[in-house]
Amino acid sequence: MPEYNFLVVEDSPTMRQLITFALKRIPGSKVIEANDGIDALKKLSTQKFDIILTDINMPIMDGLKLVSMVRNDPVHKAIPIVIITTEGADEDRKRGLALGANAYIAKPIQTADLLSVVNQIISGRSA
Repeated sequence: MPEYNFLVVEDSPTMRQLITFALKRIPGSKVIEANDGIDALKKLSTQKFDIILTDINMPIMDGLKLVSMVRNDPVHKAIPIVIITTEGADEDRKRGLALGANAYIAKPIQTADLLSVVNQIISGRSA
């Protein structure tokens, strides 16, 4: 069975838990949590991830800055990134995709949507 490492970057513990709980339904998944962009970069430097899921609005370093830093890093630039935005935040979504995010999910998050997006990325990678 394939194993997947997910990095969930979200400053709200409740939201992080919700995303983690949903991702754990994918067989072989391992979820690492980070509470902001800086924390995420630290974890990226020590582990390999298959997908990064990041909130946009976070203190210290927001998700858009994180996306651009990952995309400009030769080691990590190929990791698929899913941005999580507040519903109706079209500007954020466009900027995130322009910076190189692969997909986005709107809050409030529906588990089915989250799993569908992640499964699409996973199946695309293993093809």
